[in-house]
Amino acid sequence: MTPLYVDLFVEFLRLFLLTVILFSVTWYVGKNINNWSIIDFVWSYSFALCAGVYLITLWSELTPPVIVLLSCTALWSIRLGTHLAQRTLSEIEREDVRYQKMRDDWGEDASFFMFRFYVFQALAFTFLCLPFIASIVEARSLPSETQIKMGFIHWAGLGLVIFALLFETIADRQLKTFKANPANQGKVCDQGLWAWTRHPNYFGEWLVWMGFALLSYNTTFYGIPGLICAGTMLYLLTKVTGIPMTEERLIASRGQSYRDYQNRVSAFWPRPPKAKKVNG
Repeated sequence: MTPLYVDLFVEFLRLFLLTVILFSVTWYVGKNINNWSIIDFVWSYSFALCAGVYLITLWSELTPPVIVLLSCTALWSIRLGTHLAQRTLSEIEREDVRYQKMRDDWGEDASFFMFRFYVFQALAFTFLCLPFIASIVEARSLPSETQIKMGFIHWAGLGLVIFALLFETIADRQLKTFKANPANQGKVCDQGLWAWTRHPNYFGEWLVWMGFALLSYNTTFYGIPGLICAGTMLYLLTKVTGIPMTEERLIASRGQSYRDYQNRVSAFWPRPPKAKKVNG
């Protein structure tokens, strides 16, 4: 194993242990307020915390692409964390249905298993930080006169991150406007970006991680950690915790109207919607 890979492994372990401490405190708070949902926004904000610490402590050792990558990470993290914090804290007395189901499944052992779940979240967080810590490890190994400048692939990554964040912001605003109209109560939003994909927010999230992968490109790791993380996010969003769980909840609350929406609109990849069927 080369010294850079050893440094990457050591940095991974260090970040994982620090994250376990942070999430253990979060678990303790969640236990005392009887709401485990707070891990969602703490997990999201942790990327900004991590990026901020690296930027402050290692600024002089970082290359321009790494500085841009960490800055974009902080911006994305603050946006997502604030969105989740507002949703969670506005209904702090009511725990998210995902965690309620965990409580029901685990019964009297819920506290222990939830702690184990939080530790797993710490591991997942650290794994998704691989593009950042790999870029930092590589940058710190370079003499100042040979440090990498912003190249085409990095500018493309920055452009993709900006586009993705705008895409998500527009989708969120369209959904908020739709829900604010009393006439739309109980209906499914199928306007704007929501007419092209049932989950523009998830699609935007994946685009962000593709942008991170491009920004993390260097001559040591070649952006491979970033591509692995982007692929992992795609799998999680489309097959595990994203679309499947969200749509199960929406079908339960919207019924046939959401099933009709599923038949007309793509689940993830944006494309023109099918025409609505007219009865009779």
